[in-house]
Amino acid sequence: MTNVLNEEYYELLHELQAVDFVLVELNLYLDTHPEDMNSIQRYNQYAQLRQKIAHHYELKYGPLKHFGQSLTGTPWTWNLTPWPWQV
Repeated sequence: MTNVLNEEYYELLHELQAVDFVLVELNLYLDTHPEDMNSIQRYNQYAQLRQKIAHHYELKYGPLKHFGQSLTGTPWTWNLTPWPWQV
């Protein structure tokens, strides 16, 4: 079974990619500047934003990760395509 994907699907994935990029960059920066409280605060804000976006995505389109890292609906939704890395 294939889901029909709307514009919001792609917008949410794009938002996740952008937030993930910021988190990676902040993570790298904090590796060398572990006392920078402003950057730690920004990292935590983006981590919370990512959780919010991912939660919204997963409620609407299914799990982003498997092996217990994401919840699934009923019926089992992991096998519905496309998966986020396929688009």
